Amino acid sequence: MALALNVSWTWNSDVENLFRELDPIRWRQLDHNPIALLQEYSPERLDLRARELVLHTRIERSHRQLVEYVAAKPFYATTYSGIWSGRPVAYFSAEFGIHESLPIHSSELGILAGDHIKSASDLGVPLVAVGLFYKYGYFRQQLDDSGFQREVYLETLENNLPIEPARSPSGDEVTVVLETRKSTLNAKVWLMRIGRVPLYLLDCDVAGNSPEDRQLTCRLYNSDERTRIRQELVLGIGGARALMELGIAPSVYHLNDGHSALAPLEVIRQSMKADGLTFDDALRETSRRTLFTTHTSEKSDLDRFDGGAVEEHLGPLRDELNVSYQQMMGLGRAESQDEDEGFCPAVAGLKLSRRANTVSAAQAQVARKTWAHLWPWRVEEEVPIGHITNGVHVPTWLASPTSQLYDRQLTSDWQQRLGESEVWQAIRDVDPADLWETHQEMKKQLLEFARRRISRQFRRRNESDDVIESARKLLDPHSLTIGFAADFASHQRADLIFSDCQRLAKLLSHDERPVQLLFAGKANPKDEVSKKFLQKIANLQLDERFSGRIAFIEDYDINVARHMSQGIDVWLSNPRRHLGAMTLGGQKAVINGGLNLSTLDGWWAEAFNGENGFAIGTGSRHVSDEVNDHRDANSLYRVLENEVVPLFYNRETDYLPRQWIERIVNSIATLAWRCNAQRMVDDYTRACYVPAAGGLSCEIR
Repeated sequence: MALALNVSWTWNSDVENLFRELDPIRWRQLDHNPIALLQEYSPERLDLRARELVLHTRIERSHRQLVEYVAAKPFYATTYSGIWSGRPVAYFSAEFGIHESLPIHSSELGILAGDHIKSASDLGVPLVAVGLFYKYGYFRQQLDDSGFQREVYLETLENNLPIEPARSPSGDEVTVVLETRKSTLNAKVWLMRIGRVPLYLLDCDVAGNSPEDRQLTCRLYNSDERTRIRQELVLGIGGARALMELGIAPSVYHLNDGHSALAPLEVIRQSMKADGLTFDDALRETSRRTLFTTHTSEKSDLDRFDGGAVEEHLGPLRDELNVSYQQMMGLGRAESQDEDEGFCPAVAGLKLSRRANTVSAAQAQVARKTWAHLWPWRVEEEVPIGHITNGVHVPTWLASPTSQLYDRQLTSDWQQRLGESEVWQAIRDVDPADLWETHQEMKKQLLEFARRRISRQFRRRNESDDVIESARKLLDPHSLTIGFAADFASHQRADLIFSDCQRLAKLLSHDERPVQLLFAGKANPKDEVSKKFLQKIANLQLDERFSGRIAFIEDYDINVARHMSQGIDVWLSNPRRHLGAMTLGGQKAVINGGLNLSTLDGWWAEAFNGENGFAIGTGSRHVSDEVNDHRDANSLYRVLENEVVPLFYNRETDYLPRQWIERIVNSIATLAWRCNAQRMVDDYTRACYVPAAGGLSCEIR
């Protein structure tokens, strides 16, 4: 059970295989949840099963390796031990994407947070993470008979998760208390171990809370304004208070987006109480140690709360901070004295932090323009919002066959040097057949997975036997396979490739060079427009014009994302430029030998060099969304028809697409070192954590 209780098994294939081998069918049925699986065995039956499979030696070795991993003091834990002085970085996020069996995330923001803390664990960065425990998580997606998304919420039982009550230094279970003007909120604190990193999750479903408040942390994001501000109160104020109760005094506070932006206010309160500081002095000291990462550039997408809601929930804290109502509201206003403006946590995050960043250079340009008025004495180029480009946790997303290929091809210590460009250059000497065969193996696994899932969803939708049978034969492993997987927000333009269905049908159904599309994704439960886009795409898989060349995988989650990124030929991402960071799926595809076909936005704007993937458009942006969409659709079709498809089907006498393989090699050699979270966390540590912990002032550029 010790192996299951530390979530590091999610990026250790040897340990994961131990659980899978116990019962492969139940392992799949239980969403790869080792604790739920082990609970189905009595100790005697488990011991017998382990003996039958000769697992005991492997179990003992894996347990020893886990103990050694947790106890080890890698680079950052030792190099900067004097600066840390036993005071970790506190990383706050509203969601963490760790694994499909832990439904406490909904979006790329959560995946990024999960990959961040996994890489911090691997590097030995002293870090603790703070989030919320969602008993019902995000929804499970089911498409009804008309193809329309229906949301199903399933309760997650605590005893099926790798969590335990968090305890104070005296051994008591930790519960935090939050006063509002109208009530008292209580939140229990759970502990989840992510390798070396403790993740603390606050849970309001506890005795003493009102029925309304017990539901407060049950669901992720599907909430009204009142619930949102109360969730942010629990995450920010409650999270900072929980760390104090746990005896943890962070050296740095890292706020992952505006949902956690209230945390510095509680830190200021603690400083005023402990050290006798004024509010202004405590704010100055706290902001010096605070980093704010913004993911949203569109002001219309940001939370805003009216004065009544703010006073109800932050009023008691305001009293202790000894600030006026106008001062408190001013912290969350772009124009501090504008009484018509609500309280925006993202604005508060920027004002309460000395350092701020986005997750790509392109997004930073937009953010500096968006928030320039917060620094009216600076020109736009000098607005102190920089960028640290995002990345993915390679051990989590890398397919085992591809990892074995890298073991053969790269240096023996490549997994410890993921962020070093020179490590990846050895891929240029790879045997093209070896690389292609490895990719084909993962592609076949993806298509088998897709057939199984689509057949199951057709059966649940009461489709005819002929339709169900067709799903079992859906998708050709020899055809060019393009994947799109993301949330179905309108700016992601999931339907862009369907702008000209006649042109698309000709492309997909070509006799000699066929193409197939694989889609997955969820729409926000409250976004009816996006749900209709999703319905349109999901139903096109039954459209005779496309001859079974389109498939939609229901219930997008980490498991679906892993299969798609590991086996897809081309990862399609075509959001409207400057409306948010691009999805991380393309980065996962890079490390697994897939190629990107994307608009020049987000990380792809920094990464594309003309020979390591494909670009949609030129990077320019028209003021009209309609014009942009028309331009990009035409560009997408041209690139597919003139570049992507011909290159994929250009075969030598040995049937290898050598020019395509060369582009894969260029992609891995130039992008794999950029696209990983080890490089990302290393950048955060050197540029932000160490200077902030050491009392140094700097701005991220």
